[in-house]
Amino acid sequence: MTHSLQWVNALSTRPSLEGALDEAIAKVSGPGQGDWDLAIVFLSSSFASDAARLMPLVQEKLSVPNVIGCLGGGIIGMADPDAVQEVEGKVALSLTVARLPGVKMTPFYVHGKELPDLDASPQSWVDLVGVDPASGADFLILADPMAAGITDFLAGLDFAYPQATKAGGLASGENVAMGGSLFLQSPHHASGRYGEGFIGVALAGNIRLGSVVAQGCRPIGEPFVVNQGERNIITEIEGKDKDSGTVVLESPLASLQKLIPTLSPKDQELAQSSLFVGVANDEFKLTLQPGDFLIRNLLGVDPRQGAIAIGDRVRKGQRLQFHLRDRETSADDLRILLRYYTNGEPSQSPTTAIGALMFSCLGRGYGLYGTPNFDSQVFGQYFPGIALGGFFCNGEIGQVGSQTFLHGYTSAFAIVHAVDLTT
Repeated sequence: MTHSLQWVNALSTRPSLEGALDEAIAKVSGPGQGDWDLAIVFLSSSFASDAARLMPLVQEKLSVPNVIGCLGGGIIGMADPDAVQEVEGKVALSLTVARLPGVKMTPFYVHGKELPDLDASPQSWVDLVGVDPASGADFLILADPMAAGITDFLAGLDFAYPQATKAGGLASGENVAMGGSLFLQSPHHASGRYGEGFIGVALAGNIRLGSVVAQGCRPIGEPFVVNQGERNIITEIEGKDKDSGTVVLESPLASLQKLIPTLSPKDQELAQSSLFVGVANDEFKLTLQPGDFLIRNLLGVDPRQGAIAIGDRVRKGQRLQFHLRDRETSADDLRILLRYYTNGEPSQSPTTAIGALMFSCLGRGYGLYGTPNFDSQVFGQYFPGIALGGFFCNGEIGQVGSQTFLHGYTSAFAIVHAVDLTT
């Protein structure tokens, strides 16, 4: 297979925006490199007051027709060709550039108020982003955190492009709303800042995106079924009596109160601050594994009715399970998912990967692990030598099963593979 596609990243922590961009461009402009087709720029929100200067500087200093990017509360990139760094709470700029012969790129911007109705046809969504479903395109997506309708937008893309991989994140950091948190340039879009919507690029041709979403939770207790609920509130569940195995109907709070004393002292303490609810993504799968759950926040409880509220809509018949999150579980989850991914289809082999992007929650990083660069270095163990860029997000976009969701507390990876279409 030819690897004529190139994907290079460089990180700079210089204190001035122009100096940081100059350093990053110098790092990616080595011998045999240039004539880039796509640039992806992630800029620390510490540079927010200078954000309006970014795209004019990119136009001046970097010859590239297509640019996407955003502000981030933390920035991820290659401090040198062999070392990835996650910069949190400090100035940083991550520049990814790619030469993509044989790849059709379709950058897009969608205002949050332009979305079709959810009962609209798939063609309405195709018209919105301007990408032919027959092209086999995959999508990188960046969103303004102030934009309305992100979940509707992702559902619409799944409707129109069910086979496509979609990955990305919500811009983050202080003052992201001042003038727009997104950066875009293409032959069909004026170079500058964009807000109140979604930008991205569809990639079709001899390239494919793979997706890994590490939610970092482990299940406790047994799965249960929603028997009564409305919107995001669950009032009655169907479970099994531990001793007799018979079906019982009870409130979810009552079930949780019976579960907690059965946990280890460490997990009982963890449940006070890191308790979540997993929603089974495949209603037909008989045996559920940890990766089969979409993790959602437990928003609150009503002691009088025994009801719980979660961060998603629920319906009767859905299977749920309580989950816990801690640093050990998050680390194990990421390793398991990367091992599963690299041992999967031959097209997902590290030997076909040319680069990757990492979209990590602001709640991970040093605050979760107590050590820097953890998730990015674990990724590098499975994809050695691969250029990795990214940022810390207000929400991460990635797939669980065949559906695309907005997540929290995850690290979502978009892995770029070269594909030989001649075989």
